[in-house]
Amino acid sequence: MEKQHLVMIGNGMAGLKTIEYLLKENNQLYDITIFGSEPYTNYSRIMLSSVLQGDVTFDDITINDWKWYEDNEITLYPNETVNKIDYQKQSITTDKERKLTYDRLIIATGSNPFIIPLPGVNKEGVMTFRTIDDCKQMIEVAKQHKKAAVIGGGLLGLEAARGLLNLGMEVDVIHLADRLLNNQLDVKASHLLKKELEQLGMNFYLEKETSEIYGDKNVEGLHFKDGTSIEADLVVMAVGIKPNVALAKESGIEVSRGIVVNDQMETSISNVYAVGECTEHNGTVYGLVKPLYEQAEVLGQSLANQKARYLGSTVYTQLKISGIDLFSVGKIEETNQTKTIYSYDEIGETYKKVLFEEDKAVGAVLYGDTSLGGSLLDMIKKQKFIPDHQKAELLQPVKIEESYAATLPRNEHVCTCNSVSKSCIIENVLNKNLNSVNDVKTHTKASSSCGGCKPVVQELLDYIQSDYFHETVKDNRFCSCTSLTEDEVVRAIQQHKLTSIEMIIEALEWNHSSGCSKCRPALAYYLEMIYPEHFVHEEFLFLDHKTNAVAEKDGTYTIVPQLYSGKVSAEQLKHISGVLIDYDIDTVSISSDQRLKINGIQESDLISVCSALNMTLHSYHPSSLRSVQIPECNCIRDKEELSTIVEQIEQQTEFVNLPTSLTIKAFCCKKMLSEHYFDLALLQTGSGWELITDQGILYATISSPEMINVLLSFIQYYRRSANYNEKISQWTERVGIVHIREVLFNQDIQQMLLDDLKSDQTSRKQLMVRHLQL
Repeated sequence: MEKQHLVMIGNGMAGLKTIEYLLKENNQLYDITIFGSEPYTNYSRIMLSSVLQGDVTFDDITINDWKWYEDNEITLYPNETVNKIDYQKQSITTDKERKLTYDRLIIATGSNPFIIPLPGVNKEGVMTFRTIDDCKQMIEVAKQHKKAAVIGGGLLGLEAARGLLNLGMEVDVIHLADRLLNNQLDVKASHLLKKELEQLGMNFYLEKETSEIYGDKNVEGLHFKDGTSIEADLVVMAVGIKPNVALAKESGIEVSRGIVVNDQMETSISNVYAVGECTEHNGTVYGLVKPLYEQAEVLGQSLANQKARYLGSTVYTQLKISGIDLFSVGKIEETNQTKTIYSYDEIGETYKKVLFEEDKAVGAVLYGDTSLGGSLLDMIKKQKFIPDHQKAELLQPVKIEESYAATLPRNEHVCTCNSVSKSCIIENVLNKNLNSVNDVKTHTKASSSCGGCKPVVQELLDYIQSDYFHETVKDNRFCSCTSLTEDEVVRAIQQHKLTSIEMIIEALEWNHSSGCSKCRPALAYYLEMIYPEHFVHEEFLFLDHKTNAVAEKDGTYTIVPQLYSGKVSAEQLKHISGVLIDYDIDTVSISSDQRLKINGIQESDLISVCSALNMTLHSYHPSSLRSVQIPECNCIRDKEELSTIVEQIEQQTEFVNLPTSLTIKAFCCKKMLSEHYFDLALLQTGSGWELITDQGILYATISSPEMINVLLSFIQYYRRSANYNEKISQWTERVGIVHIREVLFNQDIQQMLLDDLKSDQTSRKQLMVRHLQL
């Protein structure tokens, strides 16, 4: 298949993260060309303050070096700016008069520093803090001058001020608001921060508005609107950023505050996408790394033709300023609707505040000790119910064995920016004897982007090094034939278009040339899921719904009349009996899933028998959902509605393969639950319906159509995310019942899963019929 041409305008963090996700999904779809207006490869813009402060070098903040672009066959044009998009011709033009056509285009132009239009703003010595070149210029100026003024007491302003302080300059910070970090901290936390920074040597002018930058050719100082002044020979503007939308706007793409995108990150123009600080989704523009990486993941998957949706992000701030840990999320100020709990340790200089609306946490501020940040963020994102007697306990010291990191499921991400799971960190710590957050960052990339997960990484390290940790490193190999994990094998099948077991064994350099009893059936399953058009079931004979059978080893065939919900009428039984007598067939059995199995049919009689029956037949697979059983009971409840639901579930899961066999049973009596084995149970109650797993009630509703949708979307999510041979109970434990509920309760995701299931069912029917009719 000929590759399409993907062009990306912008070489920053969000754009390159998109490319990384795309390559992870499928690296064979596109020839990729990237234009960057700076003369560098992709680097971490949020680490510039660390460079300015002398903690790291410019090389240390490089994310993707030249070799990465070469290894992934990506063409990068650095120091070249795209200045025109012609979406009708699907082409772009650059400031170096280079012209390229595209099949798909990504706009990742980021944002520009906001410049206050003050008198004197163009004088020598006025600069912004946004790029490597800005950082280099500030370092050079600090060698010649000693007095700096930073306009802006937000995140960027304080980081710049700390860096200039480290370079030996006197630093004044001017801020229009009445407190520092007024968008992230409340009055108390901001006061504590100001006091700490003043002890380091910073000087603050709060509630000050600059009227002029004075001096002849070079900066000499600032005049304020209240008539006061300060001297300065370097002025840094750090008052915020604004989305860089000029190119998009000039090109006729819809723009509001940012470039307007939908849930797939597509703009108003077909085949043109946008990601990062330049975008606006549902009226929101994001400027923090984590939301931008979440956008990047969705766009990468969308470009790889996967179903994905960006539904917005929970914004939080986790940072360290001059050695002081800070965290804030959600609401930070009290209102008439909120109730608050506080904790202040004047000796240890720590402050904690959590805000609630009814029984849900809606915001938090932590100063000095941010170890609770991970658990509070989780509560707020998942809108967890917190009764009154547990609220005050939130701020109490947590036992290491009960900490957020300790109780987090192993498969959950600790670092969402770089998709690093708890399991990955544990394995690296144990195998490589890692002892610090920096060690973990070096070996796993956890906390290397926004840094928001650093407290959780440290907490996890503390837990691993405690007496309460007794886990061992699991053997995650797919099988003994390879050192690859199951996820890595599946990813390689997709990326390298491996369509047979033999191709996989050769391409992935299996230890055994023929595979083994563990890997061959697993590979066959994944191949059928990924490339159903290449997979043939030799034991199936399928001409249409009324003519299909399973070939047995003795050369005979078995057919199974499709009796939905296990019901058969007297007329049907009479008709089936007549056909059996006419063709002298006496090997009939009732299977464990309540079906009639007609065995021993000779090949010469098969078509005639099927034609005489003239019934829909059930062509099954060992790992398909054969039926939903309704155990017999003596209750007087009307079972008609239960049978109707069961019939619909069976109809909508026909032909669909599963990771392993699945037993679903439908009950009208709760007391019957303990008497039967099941993977999934549907219970008819006096007021409605309950969906039950071995971990308890998963979902309850009074609406039968709603229950059908939930059960079907549950099955499809299991199909798409479970490993081969992984039972429902194992899968729910690994993924987490809370996470599964979040998926099923989200109407958009639920509908996507239902559509996906229907598409899979239709495709498998068509492919099977087409293959056997050839």
